[in-house]
Amino acid sequence: MPKFAANISLLFAELPYLERFQAAADAGFKAVEILFPYELAAKETRRALLANGLELVLINAPPPNYTGGEPGYAAVPGGEARFQSDIRRVLRYAEILRPGLIHIMSGYTAGQDAQDCFVSNLQWAADFAPQQQFTIEPLNPVSQPGYFLNDYDLAIQVLDHVNRPNVGLQYDSFHAHMIHDDAKAVWDRFHSRIVHAQIGAAPDRCEPGRGPTDFQGLFSDMDASGFSGWVSAEYTSSTPQTRNSLGWMQG
Repeated sequence: MPKFAANISLLFAELPYLERFQAAADAGFKAVEILFPYELAAKETRRALLANGLELVLINAPPPNYTGGEPGYAAVPGGEARFQSDIRRVLRYAEILRPGLIHIMSGYTAGQDAQDCFVSNLQWAADFAPQQQFTIEPLNPVSQPGYFLNDYDLAIQVLDHVNRPNVGLQYDSFHAHMIHDDAKAVWDRFHSRIVHAQIGAAPDRCEPGRGPTDFQGLFSDMDASGFSGWVSAEYTSSTPQTRNSLGWMQG
């Protein structure tokens, strides 16, 4: 079986943020990811990680725009200076939190100029912080209409143009199914480029075991492909208590 992490931005949401770390550890997780860990001082999150023996595998960039802007703009032409400023801010958090990966969000745009901008910004981030691993992730157009990176083939085109060893592909079974109708087939086709995986059942983004995806088959394919990264549970539990949605871990 793969090694599983918990996305505590979605899992254990019935608990206050700092209590979710212990809940994840008690449930058997050895690692967590956090979408946007910017509301609290990084040292508070770091203490919660250390107190519960948890590794932080991923955070998202850029930080939220508290004035109401859209989350992500790395592919939006004209925002290069802001992108660089916000990546510097994210990296200051990363110095304390030590995430294995930082997911850079493309934002909502389209066209060749957007792709060129995305490639350029990713190259800048990769070169500015060569010790940090980054990812990009396709998001489906039903959940995220207008999002630039909305297809796995497009993601590979971007990565090939970026051509940096510290920028890789992030897979999400929910988005993969919603984009290409078969999450398992997407894994089988692109697994050699994937550095981080997330799981959730389509179409409701609930726990594995519901919906059309054969998760035990997907986990077997992950093992067979030699994938050694983390597989993070990123879903909204269909049960009031997250721990009651975790039966898939024993499958």
